[in-house]
Amino acid sequence: MIVILYAHPYPDRSRANRALLRSVEDLPYVSVRSLYDLYPDFAIDVEAEQRALADASAVVLQHPMYWYSVPGLLKLWFDKVLARGWAYGDGGDALADKRCLWVTTTGAPESGFSPEGMHGHSFHAFVPAIEQTVRFCKMRWEEPLVLHGAHRVDDERIAELARSYRARLEALAGATGGAP
Repeated sequence: MIVILYAHPYPDRSRANRALLRSVEDLPYVSVRSLYDLYPDFAIDVEAEQRALADASAVVLQHPMYWYSVPGLLKLWFDKVLARGWAYGDGGDALADKRCLWVTTTGAPESGFSPEGMHGHSFHAFVPAIEQTVRFCKMRWEEPLVLHGAHRVDDERIAELARSYRARLEALAGATGGAP
């Protein structure tokens, strides 16, 4: 089973994230946990989330990039669900060796992520916090899937990334024994 943690505060406003999610949600070994639908009041059911992760062979973090990181609810989810003794620290090996794929969209075009661009750094400068969160929980980091300028790109670019996303999940499922 692959668990997708979908964290978009305004899913109806995102044609890119909607298209990406639609491209994989029919896979029989995929379970989508739409955090903003499940927890509109931010009252996260930690036990339910931990059970979902315990049964997974891989985890996908899918969300738009917010202030060089994750949306607020996903950050709170990290704080609550990835608990000491469960996800890290003494006895914290519940996620050990599970693969984790980060799928994110940005508002800026790729050129905005450069020393000369509006963000002053390459996109890779913003990856370490997410990657280290994954690695700290003893998970296996997969190369991220990123769509820059998500609200400006044409439908063909979104469709191309959606096909790549589906192929990545199929490969993850095959590698973890989850594909039929």
